[in-house]
Amino acid sequence: MGLLDNVKAKLGPAKGKVSDLAQRHEDKIQHGLDKAAQVVDKRTKGKYSDRIQSGTGKAKGAMDRLAHKGDSGPAAGGTTPPPDTGGTMPPDTGRTAPPRDAGGTPPPDAPPPTS
Repeated sequence: MGLLDNVKAKLGPAKGKVSDLAQRHEDKIQHGLDKAAQVVDKRTKGKYSDRIQSGTGKAKGAMDRLAHKGDSGPAAGGTTPPPDTGGTMPPDTGRTAPPRDAGGTPPPDAPPPTS
């Protein structure tokens, strides 16, 4: 038995407990995520609202998956999509990233990276 198998065997019961807690306290967790998002959005004066909303949606989606919400068994085949956060997609500018060589360096005519 390999190391990964040992870790999986020991974490199996913990996953069940966490899943059970997520199911029982789902409303409290959802409320806490919303409240935290509101506080952060207020402190940043709305500057990062779209990112906060996106992160909150992803956190709620992960919590739903953990609680096995909407799980119809192994035959369902896959994961559930994240919930719609109500955000909008940025407009498509038609630009693509410049090609990179095998060494990972951009071509000499490529614009500098933005962060």
